[in-house]
Amino acid sequence: MNLKNLTIALTGIAFLFPAAAFAKTVNVKIPVIEKKLIIDNAGTEQEMWTFGGTIPGPLVRVTQGDIVNFTLDNLKTNKQSHSMDFHAAVVDVLDEFGTINPGQTKDFQFSADYPGVFIYHCGAEAMSEHIARGMYGVIIVDPKEGYSEAYPKPDREYVIVQGDLFKEGTSPQDITKNIGKYGNLINGKVFHYDPVHDQNASLALEAKPGERVRFYFVNAQINDSVAFHPIAGIWDRVWDNGNPKNISHGMQTYSVAPAHAVTLDLISPKDRPTNNALVDHQMKNALSGAITILLNHEDANPAFGTNGNLIIREED
Repeated sequence: MNLKNLTIALTGIAFLFPAAAFAKTVNVKIPVIEKKLIIDNAGTEQEMWTFGGTIPGPLVRVTQGDIVNFTLDNLKTNKQSHSMDFHAAVVDVLDEFGTINPGQTKDFQFSADYPGVFIYHCGAEAMSEHIARGMYGVIIVDPKEGYSEAYPKPDREYVIVQGDLFKEGTSPQDITKNIGKYGNLINGKVFHYDPVHDQNASLALEAKPGERVRFYFVNAQINDSVAFHPIAGIWDRVWDNGNPKNISHGMQTYSVAPAHAVTLDLISPKDRPTNNALVDHQMKNALSGAITILLNHEDANPAFGTNGNLIIREED
């Protein structure tokens, strides 16, 4: 990953977390970067606002009970005020989540007391515009108990974040009303991992036949829910909000509200190669970018979905 415009320090994180984990302090520093980004597989650029220069922003992963020391850096080259709202934090909206101007930094601390997968996003006014322009990311809080029979260890893990794409220049008022929306982003791009519907797509997610593949799915859209469905598959297990206590089995489609997240496992047939299409079954969203292809074959890229590589980007 290109770290030129990104400063993020994560100390003491165990991605293969032990059964009995000790609380630790995790230091996270993320800059706000307003920049043009490529928003589709054809190379189209659009002015976006980001955490760390990417959509979604840097993945933060901690263990339940850890203390997060966070620093937000609103670069002096930016034009807008920004803030940070961690959905995994219990703090003061007027204090820790307060807005800072370009050239300022803000530090705060919180305890990650609840396990699961959570969105983080900018909360500055107008919040709908800041989120819609790409100011969101993911924090995973692994359960302190570790893996269990109810929450088994996966073979691969992927983060998928679905967001809005509005026409450049759309007013904050229209964004709030969903006026001017013309696409759906998956990890920052329309049809990011879908070479079936987009001939310019160079990536798809990969796994070996029969592997347990875990998806941390976040709905970063400002208004629309997602009907998340694995075409040619069934969600083996779903944990609402990613909490191991909130478990459902054998789900065909799972509804995910805006600013909500779920953890889902998919297991493909082990006796032959197959493919899945992970879609928002609201067709207005699927056919405007919200389709992800999962290729299940013996030659699956060993780097995809392993060793902390959960958000697949072109440079990976």
